[in-house]
Amino acid sequence: MAGAAAALAAQVAVPPAHDPALPGPGGGGGAAQAGPAQPGAAQPGATPTRLVFALPAAWKSEPPGSGMRLAQAGIPGPAGAAQFAIFYFGAGGGGTPEANIERWIGQIERPLAPPRRAAFSTHGLTVSWVEVAGTMKASTIGMGPATAQPGSRLLGAVVEGPGGPWFVKVIGPDATVAAARPAFVELLHGLRTAPR
Repeated sequence: MAGAAAALAAQVAVPPAHDPALPGPGGGGGAAQAGPAQPGAAQPGATPTRLVFALPAAWKSEPPGSGMRLAQAGIPGPAGAAQFAIFYFGAGGGGTPEANIERWIGQIERPLAPPRRAAFSTHGLTVSWVEVAGTMKASTIGMGPATAQPGSRLLGAVVEGPGGPWFVKVIGPDATVAAARPAFVELLHGLRTAPR
């Protein structure tokens, strides 16, 4: 994973409430910090309440599209742009990992293959994630298309830890999201918390 760090842009701090995460110059590759905390593990005696990650350089940071999103980015790719977002509903909010993963799987009709699930620990956080491809159902809330979209892929992760959980999601055209998968997994492995 050390060599992949060179492929990642500056650290992006994601605040736990609805504080804005400021995009860096030109979108991806710029630093964005909310408050004075530095990236890394929480300080002894402090409550880690912020999620810190490295946004891949090719992903373009955008202002969050709703109050529920802490961070948002566009992901360019071979089949058109995909969307990346991190959601936070307060400490302990947003439901269990299993409930969210099942809901995300349910957003895809006619899956091309069985959903792929994985879980791991990184920097004191537990990450449970899923990948599923097929027809993305129409959605009137949250992150999703206004009409059903065949040829779509979804990557979703629930990140548990002090101050969490956080919900990380990528949706978009199958080929674009499949190409972004290694960067998504790398981002998940680099997650850390920091004091607010």
